[in-house]
Amino acid sequence: MKKFIYFLPGLVWMIYMQGYGQEEANTSDPDSSGVVSNRLLPSSTPVLLFSDAEDDLKEDKKSKKKKRKKNVYFGEKTKKTLIKSSFRDQVTYQVFHFTLTKRDPDPYIRDIYWYDSRNKAIKNSGFSPSKGYLLHGPYERRVGDQVVEKGMYFYGTKHGRWMTFDGKNILQDKRHYEEGWPKDSRITYYNRGERKIEKLTPIEYDLEEGNFYHFYPDGQVAVTGEYSYGEKVGLWTEYWSTENDQTVKKREIQYQSEAFTNGYKPYIRAEWDKEGNLIYRNN
Repeated sequence: MKKFIYFLPGLVWMIYMQGYGQEEANTSDPDSSGVVSNRLLPSSTPVLLFSDAEDDLKEDKKSKKKKRKKNVYFGEKTKKTLIKSSFRDQVTYQVFHFTLTKRDPDPYIRDIYWYDSRNKAIKNSGFSPSKGYLLHGPYERRVGDQVVEKGMYFYGTKHGRWMTFDGKNILQDKRHYEEGWPKDSRITYYNRGERKIEKLTPIEYDLEEGNFYHFYPDGQVAVTGEYSYGEKVGLWTEYWSTENDQTVKKREIQYQSEAFTNGYKPYIRAEWDKEGNLIYRNN
């Protein structure tokens, strides 16, 4: 029996530059205006199909029968490379592909994997086209001759089935992703038939993990924040519902920087009115 899960993988920023005078003020005081120059709206909400283990196996067999162009994945030409590292008596190899295509990653996805060619390392934050290249295509990590992790990347995001193994080639974990979103992410709707999303909560191992989004019925962003191991971390931002193309911050709440920080009490960092004027700041 196939399982249907609703996802929001194709989210992109629709950019509208607003209020240049306000932006100039922000250079001296970042809190002076709550007007955000980027319009936060989801652009698509496709329904994705995830198959069970038996169907995955059938698809793998079908794909092997098809003749694949060398180093071409999802219609994109890639380059294959290897990173070798040693620790004590263990040698680790990372074999992966990356694309030279310049593409802005989905800003709604927290972990964007890219190849830092200067330092010969794979990173999952701080990507810029000037710094490196997005991973795209199959990935495999080996310790000696033993494969311990393998999966697929899609323009810097984990995609499809990812598996990890122990030193005896026994499967330890298997996860499914769709362009960076974990399979078990939880989505609630104002209207499912019209795909009007209310909240998107990323879930891994039954815990909230990753970027959280709450939207108004018209699609404007209402709240953004991050979860780590089921706890709120970092800066959470609430936004006003506006009738124009502006996105205006309402309130920022500062949570612990890392999960399980004992004794930390969240606090309101700043507040703005509907016009974006600063009305409160915790110094």
